[in-house]
Parts: sequence; structure tokens; C-alpha cells
Amino acid sequence: MSGIFDVIYEDNGMVIVNKLAAVPVLPDKSGDLSLREFLSQFRPGKFMEPAHRLDRRTSGAVAFAKNKQALAALSQAFREKQVVKTYWAVTERAPEPSAGTLQHRLVHDKRRNVAKAVSLDAGYGDLVELSYELVGRSDRYFLLAVRPLTGKTHQIRAQLAAAGLPVRGDLKYGARRSTRNGLIMLHSRSLRLVADEGQHVEIQADPPPDEPLWSAFSQTPVSEDWRNQ
Repeated sequence: MSGIFDVIYEDNGMVIVNKLAAVPVLPDKSGDLSLREFLSQFRPGKFMEPAHRLDRRTSGAVAFAKNKQALAALSQAFREKQVVKTYWAVTERAPEPSAGTLQHRLVHDKRRNVAKAVSLDAGYGDLVELSYELVGRSDRYFLLAVRPLTGKTHQIRAQLAAAGLPVRGDLKYGARRSTRNGLIMLHSRSLRLVADEGQHVEIQADPPPDEPLWSAFSQTPVSEDWRNQ
């Protein structure tokens, strides 16, 4: 374990890492070292490109391609929704109802790097949709399994905030306080996809160990009916 990432799956075409720290997946204007750069330090001279991204303060599974052919295939799979992504989100309120679908229009303010989820009848913005299920709870917090059915920047964060369920630690979208490790409690828990040799695999990423609240939820099962959707 580097403290930044763990390798959790690898085959001839890709490597999937568990992002554990508040770093960008690719270099950005902050100048901070990116997840790709940290991974490349362990594999100098090797091709490493992410097929998708997570926000800087989001943790969890990220798939990197090990060659250009694998990158093209993985990118197409994500683009055509052939990869099933499940996130865990910790909120301060329980959703009502406890399971369902959220649909909004998403408007992104590039200058402020923030998105706003507005009603479907707004007449502008990108159509976004996610499904969710309440799968765990502690004394003060609630764990949601979230599956984005579309893939837009900040989509889950903005849609949950619009539903009155900001992610714990996400000050940008209405959370009351930050977390100690600089991450928000939104975690890319699993990826279900076709691997290099054609087999179907599901990769699970454990939440960051330096956030005690995750341990209260780490053994939480997701219902098989919802998992198989």
C-alpha cells in the first residue's frame, strides 16, 4: 500500500487501482502529482492511461489501460455503458423512499467547477439519471449504494444534493463539515466489466482505512436483486 492507491486487479490489458487519497486522476492546474503519475512511479516507462475519472476528493476503483488498444476498448465500454459502476455515498439524512431513481437536468459552471441539478422541465442542461438504495445506517449517518445510469462530471454529488442528501464532507454541495482526510464520503465501490480475455469480472474496492466511519459500513451487503440490475 502506497497510501495513495492499491492495485486490486490486473490482466494483460488493464490495471485497476483503489484510489485512497485526494489527488487528481490526471494532472490539473493545481500542479499536484496525479494518480497516473503515482502509478507510473511504480511502473516507469509503461503505458498507463485512465479509461475514466474520479473527482479529486472521491475515492475508489479506477481502471487504467496498459496499451492503446486496451484504452480504446475500455473507453468505448464506458462510453456505451457496458461497465456497471456502483458507488457508496454516506449522507446525513435517509432518502425517502429508501430506494428509487433520480432524474434531473445537469448544468455545469466551468468557471467555478460546480454542477447544479435542476428539474427535468427546466428545458436546459444534460439529462442525468441514477438509481440508489439505502443499504446501511449508523447512529447519525446513512449509506447509499448508488448506480449512475449516465456519466457526467459531479453528477452523483449534484443529484444527491438536489434531493437534500449532500455527501458527507462535500462542502461544495452543501455538507455541514469537512472530513479529516480531505476526501468526501463518495467511494467507487465496484466495477463490473468484461476483462482482457473475455471473462466477466466484478472488482470491489475497499473504502479508505483512515476514515473510521467507513468501518461501520464496510461489511454492508447490497441486495442481490439490485446488484444484478
